[in-house]
Amino acid sequence: MSERQEECCAIHPPIRCGPEKCSQCGMMGKPVKKITLGALLKAEKRNTIPTGQEEFCFCRNPDCAVVYFALGQILYFKEDLSQPIYQKERQSSSTPVCYCFGWTVGKIRQKMERGDGKRIVEQITGEVKRGNCYCEITNPQGSCCLGNVSQVIAELSPKKSD
Repeated sequence: MSERQEECCAIHPPIRCGPEKCSQCGMMGKPVKKITLGALLKAEKRNTIPTGQEEFCFCRNPDCAVVYFALGQILYFKEDLSQPIYQKERQSSSTPVCYCFGWTVGKIRQKMERGDGKRIVEQITGEVKRGNCYCEITNPQGSCCLGNVSQVIAELSPKKSD
């Protein structure tokens, strides 16, 4: 993890998950708060969020249609969300990677083609330092997006030959 990512993640640290696995694929879930579900579910699904529960699990498996679950119960699938999920639909150029500042796979690719890839992380980090970041609400994984942004940049960077 880069120094900038560590700064961002120190401001918005990930919360720790209990030992919950997705009952569909078996992958360990990542905890997210109720507010994240409320921000990302389609309007007609928001009233189905279980009451009295503040933490849910996010399934990161790209091959699994489940997005959120709790205590072995599948709650929401990809089609229940109001926008595409980076961890589930990475191949689409319109899929958001940074949900706070509108960075999509395609927009990152365009910036990389112009040789400005490093400026993406700098811009996001600057906004985070100014207090303009809401990853715990807007990002489906409920935490900092810089790891995802850096992953896309690395994947799009020209490979050095040995």
